[in-house]
Amino acid sequence: MKNILLVLALFLIGKLYAQGVIILEGNYQGKNLYVQNPFGANGVGFCVTEVKVNGNITTDETNSSAFEIDLKPWKLNIGDKVEIKIFHKEDCKPKVLNPEVLKPKSTFEVISMTIDNEGNFKFSTKSETGKLTYAIEQFRWNKWVKVGEVEGVGTPTTNDYSFKITPHSGKNMVRVRQTDYTGQPRVSKAVEFVSDIPEVTFGPAKATKEITFEAKGKPAETMYEIYDQYGNIVKKGFGSKIDVSNLPKGGYFLNYDNKMGEFVKK
Repeated sequence: MKNILLVLALFLIGKLYAQGVIILEGNYQGKNLYVQNPFGANGVGFCVTEVKVNGNITTDETNSSAFEIDLKPWKLNIGDKVEIKIFHKEDCKPKVLNPEVLKPKSTFEVISMTIDNEGNFKFSTKSETGKLTYAIEQFRWNKWVKVGEVEGVGTPTTNDYSFKITPHSGKNMVRVRQTDYTGQPRVSKAVEFVSDIPEVTFGPAKATKEITFEAKGKPAETMYEIYDQYGNIVKKGFGSKIDVSNLPKGGYFLNYDNKMGEFVKK
């Protein structure tokens, strides 16, 4: 009987101290978080029991139906990493009303941007407030084409980046794009240069096995895309030839170098 009572007492104590935790991770953007804090399931006391910022217990007043997690006392710099743990009773769950304030926003400003005739692209930025990827885009085929990525440093100070693009013949235009949690892209102005690379041609116009690329009578490598008649991309890559033997018979659109053409698969 004593053993049963002991087990029951331990069970009740475990239930009393059992709790859940909500973990939020991100970067400090200069804003605080707001928490909706219901009562526990038994109607006694509020749900949240403790809040920690980067492992430190806060002094925020949590005994109310809504409260603010004030991040200013922690002397964080814009872009600093933040981990927030909200401990709560197991039988209820608080709600963070604005968790997006810890997500990095695209706030970069371009200080300088250069590119040389060999495709060495360099740019410097400031005012970054969190790590976000920069997409490197090149203007080809009447559209902006993503040709690579560099990881943003995410600090407000000056940050320097570089990327090697593959130039095409004629005028080349390059820019950077960043997209944050809002889904709205932030795009830089374009930098341009004129390449001395010779124009590329392709053949045959009616292909059975492969398409080849040439410049001044010699094999030439180029970026390419093949689309079917419905606008679906069926092949893309970089090289001096394309294996088209596995494509169904019919007409196709071919983007290559800085040009657009058509061919028929026989």
